[in-house]
Amino acid sequence: MPTIGLVDDDTEVLALVRDMLEAEGYSVMSYDDALRALRAFETNTPDLAILDINMPNLNGVELLRRLRRKSDVPAIFLTGRLEEADEVRGLRAGADAYIRKPFSERTLIERVKALLRRAGRTYAALEDRDRKGIMDRGDLRIDRERYTCSWKGQTIVLTLTEFRLLETLAVKLGVIQPRDALKFVAYGDQATVDDRTVDSHMKRLRQKFRAVEPGFDRIETLYGVGYRFRE
Repeated sequence: MPTIGLVDDDTEVLALVRDMLEAEGYSVMSYDDALRALRAFETNTPDLAILDINMPNLNGVELLRRLRRKSDVPAIFLTGRLEEADEVRGLRAGADAYIRKPFSERTLIERVKALLRRAGRTYAALEDRDRKGIMDRGDLRIDRERYTCSWKGQTIVLTLTEFRLLETLAVKLGVIQPRDALKFVAYGDQATVDDRTVDSHMKRLRQKFRAVEPGFDRIETLYGVGYRFRE
C-alpha cells in the first residue's frame, strides 16, 4: 500500500488521522514537527502528504513549497480556517486539495484515494514516457528524446524552455502548475527570473498552437496562481 506523510502539531489530530489511515491499510509516516518531517521526506518521499497549515517553526505552505523543489507528491492541507488568501498561497505552493477541520473520516479517506489514483495514472504515464520517449495526451504528442511536439498531427517548433514548460503541464493534465514551479522547471534557482518571464513563455506557446489551430484554448491561466493544460 502507498505511504502517507502526515504532519500536524496537534498530537490528538495526528493520532486520529494516523489511526484512520492505518485502518485503511496505508503505511503512515507521522510527525508533530514540520522541520523534522521535511528532513525525513527529503530522504524518504511519501506517496501523498497530509499537512496542517498553521504550525510553529515551519508552516504547512512553506513545507510543501520546499517539498515541491524535488517532488510532485500529491498534497492535502488540513486547516481550521480557509480564506481566499490562504487558498491562493496553498495553490501557489502546489496543494491538490483542502479539507477543513473538523472533517469526516470518509471525506478524508475518499480524497486520499482519489489523489492516489490520479497520481498512479500520472506515474504510469511517466513510466511509459521514459520507456518510449513519447507522451500522448489526446491531440498532443510530445517526443521527449527529440524535443519535438505536434498538435493534431502538425509539428510545432518550440524552444527548449517552451518544451520543458509544455511537458510539465502535459504530465498532469487539468492540474494547476504554480508559477514558481514552472519558473524552477525553466530556470532552476535563478533568483533574477520573475513571474512575467513565465507569462511571456506561455503567451508564445499559445501563439504557436493557435498558428496550427486558431481556436486553441487548452492552456489556461488561473490568475495570480499559475497555468494548466486543460483535459
